[in-house]
Amino acid sequence: MNEISATDDVLSVRVEDDVAYLCLTRTEKQNALNDQVISALDRFFSNPDKAVRVVVLSGAGKHFSAGLDLGEHVERSAAETMHHSRNWHRIMDLIQYGGLPVVAALHGGVIGGGLELAAAAHVRVAEKSTFFQLPEGKRGIFVGGGASVRVGRILGADRMTEMMLTGRKYTGEEGLALGLAHYCVDDGEALARAGELARQIASNAPLSNHLIIQSLSRIDDMSRSDGFFTESLCAALSVSSEDAREGLMAFLEKRSPRFS
Repeated sequence: MNEISATDDVLSVRVEDDVAYLCLTRTEKQNALNDQVISALDRFFSNPDKAVRVVVLSGAGKHFSAGLDLGEHVERSAAETMHHSRNWHRIMDLIQYGGLPVVAALHGGVIGGGLELAAAAHVRVAEKSTFFQLPEGKRGIFVGGGASVRVGRILGADRMTEMMLTGRKYTGEEGLALGLAHYCVDDGEALARAGELARQIASNAPLSNHLIIQSLSRIDDMSRSDGFFTESLCAALSVSSEDAREGLMAFLEKRSPRFS
């Protein structure tokens, strides 16, 4: 097993073969997100190790992330706040559309900006201890890291409106039923399950993974006719690839495929 590790004050990175394990490490702040954390995520996803095929994202300590670090709140003008929000959007888009499948291992609080970060991941594994919350209405603010789009698409506008107005919490099991999580496991098991899923995803054809990440959420934004046409383009790209030929040969030869 090839392993590479790197750590800074807010994010640790460990690469095992073709899976990168990213862990938020602001445990004294319950992994609350600030500009330093966002910049660390930006640095990794802007230039990941070429050997990495899948990312596992988790949080150290008692919580995945307690949300925006209000203790480091900086008073900004409306224009400055807009630019700050748009930078968060850019980095969340980099996580969602950067090309690497991201599996989030969730436990404890997944709150506010922490839920925005989790929603940018492609697969979410929640422990039963997990709770999801958007408390911005109780703080006199509004979401700014993409929740109105990403979480809104998962829950629907009606349920998200109620969630923000009341500040209610959803448990890990409730989150599974609502789509905030794709798997719910016992406490202490999310990271191991996320690793298993990451290795499974890493064994897929890289082009297929890339097309899945890049196309499906965009097709969801399109008209039916545009979506069907885009699907045809993706099918044409995939079926004419070397990976498709290898997948077919592996099936006929009754062996596991060896994708490049």
